[in-house]
Amino acid sequence: MMSTVNGRIIAVTGASGGFGLAMAKALLDAGAKVGLIARSADKLESLCAELGPNAFAAPADVGHSEAAAKAIQSVAAHFGGLDGLVNNAGMARPGFADDWRDEDINAQLQLNIAGLMYCCRAALPLLKASTNPRIVNVSSASAEHHDEMAGLSLYAASKAAVERLSRDLRRELAHSGIGVTILRPGAAMTDFAAGWEFERLKSAVTAWQRQGPWMDSGMQPEHVAQSLLFCLQMPAGVSVDLLEVRPCTPVEKFKF
Repeated sequence: MMSTVNGRIIAVTGASGGFGLAMAKALLDAGAKVGLIARSADKLESLCAELGPNAFAAPADVGHSEAAAKAIQSVAAHFGGLDGLVNNAGMARPGFADDWRDEDINAQLQLNIAGLMYCCRAALPLLKASTNPRIVNVSSASAEHHDEMAGLSLYAASKAAVERLSRDLRRELAHSGIGVTILRPGAAMTDFAAGWEFERLKSAVTAWQRQGPWMDSGMQPEHVAQSLLFCLQMPAGVSVDLLEVRPCTPVEKFKF
């Protein structure tokens, strides 16, 4: 028998757009109370005003330890506890090994790995008080599949690290009753590439085109959000270890 997220308190990082916002909306529609965590305070406040009283804005850059802890604690203080943490915040910057820049290496590893660890650490004492606690770590199909976008090896490596960490967390936290899930989405229509430098993006796309003329398409952020709901609706004592959701409609790759 499936459980429900109705009335449960879930914190979602990277919640100002893309997968994170779709997840927050799906959770709210299912009756959850959701703490939206992202860097833009103004955007979060505006979103939460639209989403209603069960949405709470907790602005933070979770790549910073103190900010991550404060955001998690503020969600729990506002709603009176914490039942789930969705580590969705992440970033990618395209580039190849011969021109990796220090700032790109550090930014991706700091947010994608350290930020997730900061949030988990802050959430654990709160989750242990829940009757059905969950951690869902959002990975990427690029951690497993070679046919994803080229030029994102650092991002893919960071997500592979997230998956390895999640497998250890599952074992480590089992006696606390905390279910740990890896959610591994493929490409969808989001603003994930917004702000990428054009020349670096162009180089990545050119290399990607050499891998073959076709790409998988057809997935929306809402499909990933529904996958998240499935994971969170498992009854206490049962967890989805890994759920991969990818588009499967072949289309011709875009060109510059």
